Amino acid sequence: MKRFYKGRKEHNLRNAIISVLLFCAVFSLFFYGTNTVSAKTDAQQAQSLNEAIHRGITHCYAVEGRYPESLDYLKKEYGISYDEDKYFVDYQVLGTNLMPDVTIINK
Repeated sequence: MKRFYKGRKEHNLRNAIISVLLFCAVFSLFFYGTNTVSAKTDAQQAQSLNEAIHRGITHCYAVEGRYPESLDYLKKEYGISYDEDKYFVDYQVLGTNLMPDVTIINK
């Protein structure tokens, strides 16, 4: 009976190692998938913010006949809002009759 006990102990150790390795592989795949989805979501949010700002600029020009003089004016009068801790928006006015240059940078 002792000879069978020894073999069973070796199988338990091997099964434990396989289980740990399998857990690590599944956890790594889950972590990779989560990071990939997060990166895509961040890119989509930046794109949506860019589109919203340009819609606001165009709407202001259509209604008022001029481009907004600042990003603060656009936020106040046209309801543009975004997470200022996450994005830096560079809003450069080029002239009264030229569309402002907008650059969005992830912080």
